[in-house]
Amino acid sequence: MEQEPYKYIRDGNGKVSRVFRIGTRKSQLARIQTDSVAEKLKELYPELNLEIVGMSTLGDKILDTALSKIGEKSLFTKELENALERNEVDLVVHSLKDLPTTLPAGFTIGAVLKRENPHDAVVLHPKHVGKTLDTLPDSSVIGTSSLRRAAQLKKRFPHLEFKDIRGNLNTRLKKLDEKEDYAAIILAAAGLGRMGWDDRISQILGPEDCMYAVGQGALAVEVRARDLDILEMVSVLHHPETVLRCITERAFLRCLEGGCSVPVAVNTEVKDSQLYLTGAVFSLDGSDSLKETMQTSIASDDKSVDEEVDERVQRVGVTASKICGGAQNRAERLGIDLANLLLSKGAKEILTVARQLNDAR
Repeated sequence: MEQEPYKYIRDGNGKVSRVFRIGTRKSQLARIQTDSVAEKLKELYPELNLEIVGMSTLGDKILDTALSKIGEKSLFTKELENALERNEVDLVVHSLKDLPTTLPAGFTIGAVLKRENPHDAVVLHPKHVGKTLDTLPDSSVIGTSSLRRAAQLKKRFPHLEFKDIRGNLNTRLKKLDEKEDYAAIILAAAGLGRMGWDDRISQILGPEDCMYAVGQGALAVEVRARDLDILEMVSVLHHPETVLRCITERAFLRCLEGGCSVPVAVNTEVKDSQLYLTGAVFSLDGSDSLKETMQTSIASDDKSVDEEVDERVQRVGVTASKICGGAQNRAERLGIDLANLLLSKGAKEILTVARQLNDAR
């Protein structure tokens, strides 16, 4: 494949400097997220020349099919990664939950930024303002494109009906507000917050109602693994606690071989140097589920042998050379151990049936 050369510019004094191109999806939310990462990099490196390159992805183009039916793992990332591979861009900003747990060869997540609220939010049709999912009338239709959300909420709120809704945030809110098709839609709280639409949130769903998606609420910067200078440059954006939480979540999902076509959900927290992971799998209607919680220590113990950090090691696609290697290893192990516990209790059967039923829909 023909590769683009790096891009350089010359300033008024004849000084030549490299331009770092950041790839992003074209949606308003993707641009806001990418601009926020660019701003952080400019604060840290004022001399940096950045250029933002917007692209459309397969997930942005296919809007008449449920995400879970398209069956493509890298729905919102492939075109961006192709540009990265061809050197047309130098780094790409993603919502971490869109990134598969196994990245294509040659790529790595060089930064996972501080996570915003990872929970899901209820946005009501204007005529239902003041209500909650509990108090909506029977057979009210709730829009969500996520099997994970639908599976959990069907079980918890049996009086409601759930229907697919696709499109970017702007499109989905428009569909909600301008028609009578939906009483409410479920969206990620983090995305609404980044768009400045916190005032549309009627209810935040806690883990007892709806556990969140792996990586939800966190932004990731994907780079070419061979570009050590860029890896070094973006690594300062890593937020240690978010990195460890997302490593454990991604390891859990990878071990279950889950993606957006099966209902898998997580909840993580860090308390007193302990990382807690709750993970669950569900049948499509939520009637069958398995849920367990495990914990591990993520305290940095410099004397421990496993703290030897190989800067190039990727853990579920993440390279975080400045964060305690032993803590990363334990976080990854926790995700694998919890997934294996659920598998030993029958998770594979639940997910296999969910996948088959979803394919047949």
